[in-house]
Amino acid sequence: QVQLQESGPGLVKPSQTLSLTCTVSGMSITGNYYSWHWIRQPPGKGLEWMGAIAFSGSTYLNPSLKSRTAISRDTSKNQFTLQLTSVIPEDTARYYCVREVKYEGMDYWGKGTPVTVSS
Repeated sequence: QVQLQESGPGLVKPSQTLSLTCTVSGMSITGNYYSWHWIRQPPGKGLEWMGAIAFSGSTYLNPSLKSRTAISRDTSKNQFTLQLTSVIPEDTARYYCVREVKYEGMDYWGKGTPVTVSS
């Protein structure tokens, strides 16, 4: 059974860097044809795709967030990480990590972790 679990600080101050980690169990994040995504949902708003890291290690970022976003992975821990720099209150959201199967779509989601940006 594949499981994804987000972890990170629930509260971040404006201008700081937010770091979130997704720990994957049940399979390797380097498995062929899988990509690993970060998606967020601000309160009362829709889902926003932030970016992804593919099984190859290549990353893909939302152009609107690209200047502040980085996604990396630690294969020894089977984790991938989101870093969002210079956070602002508008970055307040529930952040999800998600698995995508190539040609099939996103199928496994973490429960999400709430992040509030406030001084």
